[in-house]
Amino acid sequence: MDDIDPDVPTGPLVLPLDQWHRARGGRMVDFAGYWMPVQFEGIIAEHLWTRESAGFFDVSHMGQLYVSGEGAEAALEQVLPIDLSTLPVGGVRYSLLLNEEGGILDDLMVTRWGTGFYLVVNGATKWDDIGHLREHLPDAVTLNHLEDNALFALQGPKAFEALEPLVSGDHPLSALTFMRGGQFKLGGIDAWISRSGYTGEDGFEIAVPAENAAELADLICAQPQVKPIGLGARDSLRLEAGLPLYGHDMTETIDPVSADLLFGINKRRRTDGGFIGADKVLPVIAAGAATRRVGLAIEGRMAAREGAKVLSGENEVGIVTSGGFSPSLERPIAMAYVPAELAVSGTQLSIDVRGRKLAASVVPMPFVPHRYHRKGAA
Repeated sequence: MDDIDPDVPTGPLVLPLDQWHRARGGRMVDFAGYWMPVQFEGIIAEHLWTRESAGFFDVSHMGQLYVSGEGAEAALEQVLPIDLSTLPVGGVRYSLLLNEEGGILDDLMVTRWGTGFYLVVNGATKWDDIGHLREHLPDAVTLNHLEDNALFALQGPKAFEALEPLVSGDHPLSALTFMRGGQFKLGGIDAWISRSGYTGEDGFEIAVPAENAAELADLICAQPQVKPIGLGARDSLRLEAGLPLYGHDMTETIDPVSADLLFGINKRRRTDGGFIGADKVLPVIAAGAATRRVGLAIEGRMAAREGAKVLSGENEVGIVTSGGFSPSLERPIAMAYVPAELAVSGTQLSIDVRGRKLAASVVPMPFVPHRYHRKGAA
């Protein structure tokens, strides 16, 4: 009989807003071990609503962790290729968990919370991430899994307009710029709010007590700018934004340079090293990667999906890792890994979709321009 780890649940599990989604017509699917809504009104309608107004996403499946204790900063720098010395309180930064071979175990967000660090990791990998961190963090450092928290994302050009009347705090919501967070009251309930997201739009991620999730979801979605949005539109939005998805565009056999995620390794760490996988990654940074993640614009209306072969002439040169129809651009787009010499904008390639060759060209990403609210921006 196989051993079963009692700390890792078997799914699909139910999130705090499960009944809330079902009551609003959410079509539920098993995703990352949880029942989650793939759509409400329809993927294209939800996608375009988010681009034009504000979409409410339940991302409570993601792992929320808190790392604290004596030496927490130095210990995390042994595990993550991040420069925490330059991260202010309330600052949010993207980083990566790497294995000894320099492959990506997960991507994550790190925020300095007072004397500790708040990490948000992917739902499908969070149990492995927790195990990896516990293995590599010293005993003096505490890792807490914040299982009593729910997590929302409010994304779109009207996200601020919708959220601002609902919050109060020591500083206004307008004080937050992209990749900054703070403590607020949302409907009178404690909430951690950061200005970040996964759609390329301005928006916020909101951590709240799970016991208050339904009432706060009601509060946010009562705003006329807001509608609930499912996983389908979340995926098409992040694809248009050129953002990779773990398990598809990133895996433990892909290094950060190939994945075009060098910004997840801070400048000091690129020279100093000292993190897991540095011995493998630093030479790739110096020499350049053999393959690169690129964006592809595809001619016609047929979409290329994950796993489709990328061809240069008759030669197979890569594979599609994410692909679909772009509702904003009204054409199919994709991401793929190709040899570095072909990863030049304008390179003509083709994609084999069920025996049919689709003409494609390498294009810069994001496919749709980001509209983050950056410091100093109007």
